[in-house]
Amino acid sequence: MARSMTAFARQESQHSWGNLVWELRSVNQRFLEPHIRIPDSFNEIESVIRDQLRNSLSRGKIDCSLRFEVSKAQQSIHVDEKLARQLINAAGQIGSLTTSPLPIDTLAVLRWPGIMLDAKLDMDTVKKQAISLFADAVQDLNQGRAREGEQLVQLIVARLDSITEVVADVRDKMPMILQKQRELLLKRIAALGIDVDAVRIEQEIALLAQKADVAEEIDRLDTHVQEVRRILQQKGAIGRRLDFLMQELNREANTLSSKSIVVETTNSAVELKVLIEQMREQIQNIE
Repeated sequence: MARSMTAFARQESQHSWGNLVWELRSVNQRFLEPHIRIPDSFNEIESVIRDQLRNSLSRGKIDCSLRFEVSKAQQSIHVDEKLARQLINAAGQIGSLTTSPLPIDTLAVLRWPGIMLDAKLDMDTVKKQAISLFADAVQDLNQGRAREGEQLVQLIVARLDSITEVVADVRDKMPMILQKQRELLLKRIAALGIDVDAVRIEQEIALLAQKADVAEEIDRLDTHVQEVRRILQQKGAIGRRLDFLMQELNREANTLSSKSIVVETTNSAVELKVLIEQMREQIQNIE
């Protein structure tokens, strides 16, 4: 089924070491154009992220952003108390050897190498979780694209139904239109009061019918409509093929308009072009 290129997905996971949040935004684009924003510490997983996008999507501008928040427990200050006591004791021993010892500067103790213990994160685990969460976000994005794609298909099918009705109406009316043109030509000749060879009149009528013959255009319009319906039921990327068929439908509608000899067929051609343009606008969002 058709998938839209417009969607949004958000996935979040909470852990003892912190939170991960992926946000994905997708809009229409002729090719696949990913834009990835992740913290520097996650740069090595960017290639994996791009591979997942290429394997899951074929078209669209995709904005991907990752937010990583370290838990408060991981942000707390840790001190090597054993080393601190040793340092203070050493400072006290040195002070006892002098006649005027200075008070111990606690901030200087904190700045001593090894006193402050950094909270150690298992970044390999964090990155693996980020990759797994991204896969969930892409799946969520695809589901959103599929839901909107179904709605687009309904809009397109409604216009295909309208085109079929217009084409059928033109086909039914053409014999009557040609007959009226024949009668109108004969009336004009009679009003002029001139003697015209009957064979010549029939030749002119036949020439008029040939110029106004739109049977081929009507048949091709029906064929293109059937092909659009068939493609809409297929899986994968179908947007470009649909866009090509919109060009073919518009070409036939223009030819129908150029061959029009009465206002009825002109109006039908205009209605066809409006319906085709409405479909084309929707198809621009189909993957």
